[in-house]
Amino acid sequence: MAEWTVQKVADQFQEAAITARRLPTAKVQGYASYWPDIQRQSWEGYADERIVLRFAASPAAIDRFGETVRWLRWLDEEQRRLIWLRAQLVPWREVCVRTGLIRKTAWRRWQHALVLVVTHLNGPLPRFAQPSPVLSEAKSR
Repeated sequence: MAEWTVQKVADQFQEAAITARRLPTAKVQGYASYWPDIQRQSWEGYADERIVLRFAASPAAIDRFGETVRWLRWLDEEQRRLIWLRAQLVPWREVCVRTGLIRKTAWRRWQHALVLVVTHLNGPLPRFAQPSPVLSEAKSR
């Protein structure tokens, strides 16, 4: 992929949060019923059982989700929490209540965490200045 930016990384985390909501719920394994499924009549369609309609996540979205979650290993726990709260579009006021930070500090730490991820994704920073031979001779004297 091309050069990563802070906005692209923030968008990727937001897509990961949406994908996480679309994943199926975790169920307890091991309980099975050998009775046949109940075939409901049309007039029983509005029974007391709650039906949750979910749009399933696409396989490509799940792959991007896995990649994005692996980026969190570069951050400490506070940064992970801050990134994930903002990815879920939690308002800044609520983020401040949950983290115990003021808004400006929370925003700066969120930006710093995004920059850390961008730095890891883009690789090491290039060296802009090579030591000149004149400077190395002056240091050796």
